[in-house]
Amino acid sequence: MSSATIKRGGGRSNRMSTGAGGNGARRRPRQRSAIDRLLDYVPLTHEQLSRLLTWIVALLALVALGLLGRFLGLPAMIGAEASELAGRAGFQVAKVEVRGLERMDQLPVQDLAVQYVDRSMLAVDLTALRGEVMQKLPWVKDARISRRFPDTIVLDIVERQPVAVWQHGDKLNLVDATGVDLGAVNSDAMPDLPLVVGPDAYRQTQALARLMDAAPALKPMLAGATWVGNRRWDLRFQSGEQLMLPEGAAAAAAALVEFARMDGVDRLLGRGVLRFDMRIPERFVLRLPPGLNRADAPAGTPQGAHRVIDGGAAAPAATSTTETEG
Repeated sequence: MSSATIKRGGGRSNRMSTGAGGNGARRRPRQRSAIDRLLDYVPLTHEQLSRLLTWIVALLALVALGLLGRFLGLPAMIGAEASELAGRAGFQVAKVEVRGLERMDQLPVQDLAVQYVDRSMLAVDLTALRGEVMQKLPWVKDARISRRFPDTIVLDIVERQPVAVWQHGDKLNLVDATGVDLGAVNSDAMPDLPLVVGPDAYRQTQALARLMDAAPALKPMLAGATWVGNRRWDLRFQSGEQLMLPEGAAAAAAALVEFARMDGVDRLLGRGVLRFDMRIPERFVLRLPPGLNRADAPAGTPQGAHRVIDGGAAAPAATSTTETEG
């Protein structure tokens, strides 16, 4: 049964007895969700967490608006309008300035940039213009294109350096160290550069440069080089002699170094010898003109090699290899 008691102070308290013991009923604790338990591990207050969620929602909304604007083409429209405003404000291309040219003609470079004259400065596509310059002008090794407000496009050009004249058939072309064809050259105005001969010799200019670096004393004397059989070099010196080198970069460099040593000791070049043949490591063959006595031939011989003098028409059969190309 229920009972009521009057407390001092006039307050009334009702107690409900349950069961035989008369204990009052207690409320069950409220069950916590998994999200509430997870948030206990986040080191943020409820206010900070609410602010963070607000920023995340705002950022997602901005991204969505940006994607929608890109889909509708709004950035392009805004850029075009800004470009028009710049043009009306006086920021139009009026001049093209080309820098860094030494051998090239300036006109072909300007012709590629003149398409932007009278356009807004902001309408100049610098990347596209650089691509055109690099693709259409073989002399250009690198280019930097920039705007100089209010009205100038500036092209800074790095030119390629020709290192040889490539002869193929009856044509002569300048080539750089990487084998890039820089265009035809007139035989009446040949530059002071080595002549490389052969269908694929222009691809070997770097290899020839590395070969000559092995014997720097001979570099100023080199007049030309023939790439024979797509596998080895014949060098021609300014004094008229020809040096036939073996196949393979290492073997050719070793032979050239040995030849430079002998020339430094016995002065091989400039003595009237027609050809020095070092294709076979065990032989050092000298091809002499008919009027030169064998006693007048240079005395040098590579270390460990057999010296053979080929006297032209009277040459012994053992030295017939000197006449074999390839």
